Amino acid sequence: MVVTAFLNVMGNTPINRVLDFLVVYDQFDYSITDIAKNAKVGYATLMRVWNALEKNKIVLMSRLVGRAKMYKLNKSNPAVQHFIKMYWEITNKATEHLESRVPAFT
Repeated sequence: MVVTAFLNVMGNTPINRVLDFLVVYDQFDYSITDIAKNAKVGYATLMRVWNALEKNKIVLMSRLVGRAKMYKLNKSNPAVQHFIKMYWEITNKATEHLESRVPAFT
């Protein structure tokens, strides 16, 4: 499993893996099963935290596909907006650190 800069800094926990996945792959919406699979989190583990994510409006249901509910990050939530900004600041800082170690091609 690839551990991102965000997970290195904030901890490789199930909730962080879910948020990491939803921020990086925010172009689409996903079923809970797909989120668990792609975030490398057990379905039962995801279900333990899912209600809190919905209750706090971190994620929202975007549509129904058959019987499957599809979800995405709630980018209209100011807390989520701040989180996304923090996520990319952590990632950019880690990238800058790596860029300083790679010689430039001329």
